[in-house]
Amino acid sequence: MSMKAPDTNTLPINYDDVVGAAAQINGVAHRTPLLENKLLNERVGGRVFIKPECLQLTGSFKFRGAYNRISRLSAEERKRGVVAFSSGNHAQGVAKASALLGVKSTIVMPEDAPTIKINNTRMYGGDVRLYDRFKESREEIAREIAEATGAIVVPSFDDVHIMAGQGTAGLEIAEDLEKLGIVPDQVLINCGGGGLSSGSFTALKKHFPDMDGYVVEPSDFDDAKRSLETGELQVIDPEARSICDALLSQSPGHLTFAVLQALNIKGLTVSDAEVRETVSYSANTLKLIGEPGGVVSLAAILKGKVDVRDKVSVCVISGGNIDPAMLQECMQD
Repeated sequence: MSMKAPDTNTLPINYDDVVGAAAQINGVAHRTPLLENKLLNERVGGRVFIKPECLQLTGSFKFRGAYNRISRLSAEERKRGVVAFSSGNHAQGVAKASALLGVKSTIVMPEDAPTIKINNTRMYGGDVRLYDRFKESREEIAREIAEATGAIVVPSFDDVHIMAGQGTAGLEIAEDLEKLGIVPDQVLINCGGGGLSSGSFTALKKHFPDMDGYVVEPSDFDDAKRSLETGELQVIDPEARSICDALLSQSPGHLTFAVLQALNIKGLTVSDAEVRETVSYSANTLKLIGEPGGVVSLAAILKGKVDVRDKVSVCVISGGNIDPAMLQECMQD
């Protein structure tokens, strides 16, 4: 029995917000392709389409939301500049979007973030402030900077313009599948704080209400999965560690969780070992460079976390900002 598209009008964002974001970033962000690979299909026994956001400006989907948010600032707000906190991909997105819009940006980044992400954020024009993620609060540091300078805080995921901007990736997936005359059985999306997944599933569920949706996380950072299973926001053990630096949020956002819960999204997890293998497979077989946190949904497909045989599945490589040493390590493993 066919389901109706869920009513998202009472949620933090709806389909029209994503369409509006697509118009806002049109001509600035890349419209990344939807790719299919014969060898991958043969390996898993079904059709898999990949959205390679590793090919996006700044190497991840984060540019979409950053540009959608910062471009909507008033002239007075732009003069005050922006401040953001991020392990790297949001940092680069905010720095690049700010530079394009003539806005000063300050980015609070963990000192153990991949060197490539810190260097690129500076290259894009961001003023980087490093901190110890295990002893200091990035939110407090950003708040102090905002209070001292008047800068506007640009959240990494729990913001309606950020969510809608990230959701344009899902909108593009839906539009491209419809052009091909294909209805997906399931879509898997990487999840840290939930900006990409909440925005993308808002668009995808409008086009394909019958499809199954999954967020995918590292095994020890399964806060979204547990939150969706219990119906209450869950947090991560402070001692947890993972190589998926882009997905180490302590909890889903209040706004993002509300959307994921309403859309009946489920959670999956993958181990760091499975992620390492997938980084190598993506580079060797697909010729796509994905960072550890960027390939978790592909890892879930490769490792049988969901049934893909004789089905149409979609996953996202959400970022490709991987340090050369980590890439080499994964390839050797």
